[in-house]
Amino acid sequence: MFLTCMETVTKELVSWMRGHESSVFSISVHASGKYAITTSSDTAQLWDLDTFQRKRKLNIRQSVGIQKVFFLPLSNTILSCFKDNSIFAWECDTLFCKYQLPAPPESSSILYKVFAVTRDGRILAAGGKSNHLHLWCLEARQLFRIIQMPTKVRAIRHLEFLPDSFDAGSNQVLGVLSQDGIMRFINIQTCKLLFEIGSLDEGISSSVISPHGRYIACIMENGSLNIYSVQALTQEINKPPLPLVKVIEDLPKKKLSSSDLKMKVTSGRVQQPAKPRGSKIQTRILKQDLTGDFESKKNELPDGLNKKRLQILLKGYGEYPTKYRMFIWRSLLQLPENHTAFSSLIDKGTHVTFLNLQKKYPIKSRKLLRVLQRTLSALAHWSVIFSDTPYLPLLAFPFVKLFQNNQLICFEVIATLIINWCQHWFEYFPNPPINILSMIENVLAFHDKELLQHFIDHDITSQLYAWPLLETVFSEVLTREEWLKLFDNIFSNHPSFLLMTVVAYNICSRVPLLNCNLKDDFEFFFHHRNNLDINVVIRQVYHLMETTPTDIHPDSMLNVFVALTKGQYPVFNQYPKFIVDYQTQERERIRNDELDYLRERQTVEDMQAEVDQQRVEDEAWYQKQELLRKAEETRREMLLQEEEKIIQQRQRLAAVKRELQVKEMHLQDAARRRFLKLQQDQQEMELRRLDDEIGRKVYMRDREIAATARDLEMRQLELESQKRLYEKNLTGNQAAVAKEMRADADAYRRKVDLEEHMFHKLIEAGETQSQKTQKVIKENLAKAEQACLNTDWQIQSLHKQKCDDLQRNKCYQEVAKLLRENRRKEIEILNAMVEQEAKKWKEAEGKEFCLRSAKKASALSDASRKWFLKQEINAAVEHAENPCHKEEPRFQNEQEDASCLPRTSHLNDSSEMHPSTQISLNRRAVEWDTTEQNLIQKVRNLRQRLTAQARHRCQTPHLLAA
Repeated sequence: MFLTCMETVTKELVSWMRGHESSVFSISVHASGKYAITTSSDTAQLWDLDTFQRKRKLNIRQSVGIQKVFFLPLSNTILSCFKDNSIFAWECDTLFCKYQLPAPPESSSILYKVFAVTRDGRILAAGGKSNHLHLWCLEARQLFRIIQMPTKVRAIRHLEFLPDSFDAGSNQVLGVLSQDGIMRFINIQTCKLLFEIGSLDEGISSSVISPHGRYIACIMENGSLNIYSVQALTQEINKPPLPLVKVIEDLPKKKLSSSDLKMKVTSGRVQQPAKPRGSKIQTRILKQDLTGDFESKKNELPDGLNKKRLQILLKGYGEYPTKYRMFIWRSLLQLPENHTAFSSLIDKGTHVTFLNLQKKYPIKSRKLLRVLQRTLSALAHWSVIFSDTPYLPLLAFPFVKLFQNNQLICFEVIATLIINWCQHWFEYFPNPPINILSMIENVLAFHDKELLQHFIDHDITSQLYAWPLLETVFSEVLTREEWLKLFDNIFSNHPSFLLMTVVAYNICSRVPLLNCNLKDDFEFFFHHRNNLDINVVIRQVYHLMETTPTDIHPDSMLNVFVALTKGQYPVFNQYPKFIVDYQTQERERIRNDELDYLRERQTVEDMQAEVDQQRVEDEAWYQKQELLRKAEETRREMLLQEEEKIIQQRQRLAAVKRELQVKEMHLQDAARRRFLKLQQDQQEMELRRLDDEIGRKVYMRDREIAATARDLEMRQLELESQKRLYEKNLTGNQAAVAKEMRADADAYRRKVDLEEHMFHKLIEAGETQSQKTQKVIKENLAKAEQACLNTDWQIQSLHKQKCDDLQRNKCYQEVAKLLRENRRKEIEILNAMVEQEAKKWKEAEGKEFCLRSAKKASALSDASRKWFLKQEINAAVEHAENPCHKEEPRFQNEQEDASCLPRTSHLNDSSEMHPSTQISLNRRAVEWDTTEQNLIQKVRNLRQRLTAQARHRCQTPHLLAA
């Protein structure tokens, strides 16, 4: 495998980088652009992008495997993540291992597959085939949070932090792409689900976020490319700054466990305050005051907001900030975000009423149509009345378009709007709400009687000038910005504010309305946008809210705001149930009748189609039959012609067959004659071959006889040559043996003289010993020991010398112990030494007697050897003079001769010696050898006893050295 580096401007190939054996699945470039890391399944390689040379290579065991190796942002650290969940940090320049992250807790251990790091390089997010996310603090090198995703998430395919220009790189929003193709964005601090992109029908395959965090590009599973605007998606993140008072809580001092680290993802807003671009806000840290006075609970909203303050802010600016509008709306409406309940409604599928929604309400965007269809189906499953409400798509469409990326919020906003601002709308169902329209007409009559009289004069009822505005919630007559500004005020006030808005819109438009005289003009006016300032309308609404008398004011007949319940949505039954049931039954009956009609119509059409098809088939069959008849006649004529041709061909074939038979007979006769001739030739050839074989064998036999004769002659010559060579070698061997015998005898005599000399010295040293004092005795024993050691050095080999050295080393270690015992046993040792001296003199006399016996045996042995050599020389001379003379057999037993003649030559033939002389010589030689061995053994025993006595006798280091 190889990598290619291209120039983006000229589009030319810059370099080839080889080194990977498997496919590369990850490339990470250093912030400076100088280095790059390429990762495959078995290795990771560090490249120098200036020279395009490989700098280092990371090799691992095949059983481990690499998941990802990458640079940390804005740092000089390389992070390597392996398949066994081990994570190491390396220094880029020296490749020194800086640290290793500890193993995650066993209760939440997952196999890491995907990773993401914040821009400041402080937090590492890791996930895999699980619905858990692990967040590591790379500065503290520990796991500080485990995030549990919703149960629908079974595996995480991609992780990426959402950049923010004002968070200094400490990204707080993490995008999580799961196996269902939905990418969820959560806040890692509060674990709130902010928003999500993608759906089950249109899943995301892969995604990437722009460097500044403004856009998200996604490749969908159907092959399309979608680009999302983060500004439109992250409105839940945008919220006002936190209050200036912070509550200080004591954190637990105990060590957090994995269960303490685990947090579930819930739907909610981001708890990260937006950083202002202007002057810095000074924060005062105060303690929590539990006894302080708070505002009324009815003005308190979730997430720390206050409804009264929001209304003051709204009256001052006319609208909420665009950045925080969605957050404020969710707080004002107190949305419960019942994920489970909403999922159960969505899981019921599309309601039968809205299956063909696109036919009645054609929408260009398929996604918007699908979201609208799901929202309406969820409302219909929530309450049956909504399946029969014709204006429900008009009412829900602006909210669906606004919250199309968060269907849960969209549903709850519409449900909250219906419960509070659409009170008593369904009491006269399926007719428009006459009671609500009467309230509007009463207010209009009080504030602008002229306009109402104009409506009455032209037969314009409230169903024309009020109901179109209500059923579309002003979405047809206002632009997007005007509509958002209007609903900022509607959601911040009493539900009667919506009805007052209808009155205010008519009053502010009184001039064009008074000029209208046709009903179509009025209808057009209330279904299209008009040149009207929405700020004027809103001010007029507030004026009407304050100046309208109590008896006709809608707030006296409408209930106050009630939020949706948490967990499950409330039951909505504020409608005439019998009418809805009747309409449902009638609709079901009409649907069944229509189905029966369609079924009968389909049956008739099927029958007509079958009749038409049968007629077509019959015509085709008749035509085919006519064609078959014509074809049959044509083929009959062709058969007759073919039969005539076949008869003529048979006649020609019979004539040819007769000719072939005649030729076959001639060929068989010629083949028989040729075969007979061939057999005769083969027999003649066989006879000639046998004659040649006989002649060849006779010739080979003659050649073998001649060759055998020559071989015998050569063998005779070789034997004569070997005979002469053997005689020559025998003469040389005899001379060498004689010389070797003389050299051995001289060496033996020198050795014997040396041993006798040393033995006499030993005897003389023993005689000079004195028993007068302890010092004289020690000196005599030392001399005797020295004499014995000298004798041993000459007899023993170098191997024995090494053994003695080892023994002496061992003796040196025992000196300290022997010194303590010598004082106590000094008298006993002296007495033993005197006794030993007497025994040694006796042994010396015995050895002297043995020495004399050995000398006599040596003399006899010398005489025997001389006689044996003389006999051998005579035999050799006789053999040289008469080579053909047969020698007498001799007995060769080298081992016996060697044992009888110690340290002599290797001549073994003594068969010519007299038997009695031979036996006597052998016996004496054995006696001499035994005596010699006994003498050597006694000398060795004496040396050992003297050495032992000297060891016991030594009392000082000086004596030990001597």
